[in-house]
Amino acid sequence: MTVVVVGTTPVLPAAALPALRGAAVVYAGEGVDAAAWSAVPVSEFAAGPSVVLITTDPGEPAAVELISAGSEVIRTPGAPVLDAVAVMDRLRSPGGCPWDAEQDHKSLRQYLVEETYELLEAIEDGDRAALREELGDVLLQVLFHARIAAEDAEDPFGIDEVAGDLVAKLVGRHPHVFSGGDPAVRDAASQEHRWEELKQVEKRRESSVDGVATGQPAVALAGKLAQRVARAGFPVDLLPEGDGTGETLFVVAALAKLAGEDPETELRAVARRFEARVRAAERSARAVGVGKLRAEDWRAHWGG
Repeated sequence: MTVVVVGTTPVLPAAALPALRGAAVVYAGEGVDAAAWSAVPVSEFAAGPSVVLITTDPGEPAAVELISAGSEVIRTPGAPVLDAVAVMDRLRSPGGCPWDAEQDHKSLRQYLVEETYELLEAIEDGDRAALREELGDVLLQVLFHARIAAEDAEDPFGIDEVAGDLVAKLVGRHPHVFSGGDPAVRDAASQEHRWEELKQVEKRRESSVDGVATGQPAVALAGKLAQRVARAGFPVDLLPEGDGTGETLFVVAALAKLAGEDPETELRAVARRFEARVRAAERSARAVGVGKLRAEDWRAHWGG
């Protein structure tokens, strides 16, 4: 027996199709048009083998009966996101969490940065469990900021507006997918170029470096600036000159980006390997009773 929870969408999840094909009876529950699904109205519900209930409310009596009997529950992708929105709303509402209620966009900035870097670390480590958890933490930041924005008396917007703008952006910047084709898009590289063209028109940018987030790490910022101006025909011989540390780092990052590399990722990879070797050397030294390491101890335990 299977309960299919469709949330607020009429599109059923792919995982429900085998159950529907093999069902002896399909019932249309709360929020579901029986005629649209060629299903039996829930008013005639009777539990039995190979019964499938399509519903928008897992708390309705028929669903509760099937679930209590051990039925499988299949949710439409995205339905738990609505649950997350509801939890966030509860936390910010009267009677919710005092700490959550006190936060604003500025106070949450540090957490957004921290959670983003923790997600990046999970990706670099290939840690699937951490990846899943950190994606949730980043999603929490999105929900939190959207809820705070919805409370603004002068210019309110919430998660629906945020998601709606995202959908419009994705559809508008993928005409080759949603608008019957785009001759300018032939492969991934041409799509990236087309994305930037459409963004330039959409945002009415006056400069090739408009929209570059200057708050990002310096290496990534240098690479992004170089990439943007290169698309505008900027010659590499006009990159910053000088023997100073800043000029040298900027040029190295810029040239790496123009060569198709990601200088921020490359530098982070070297830094992470260096960190791992430091820890390994310290463990090796402790194993033979060495406490405070001197230069010769570091060399002796550095390894290959």
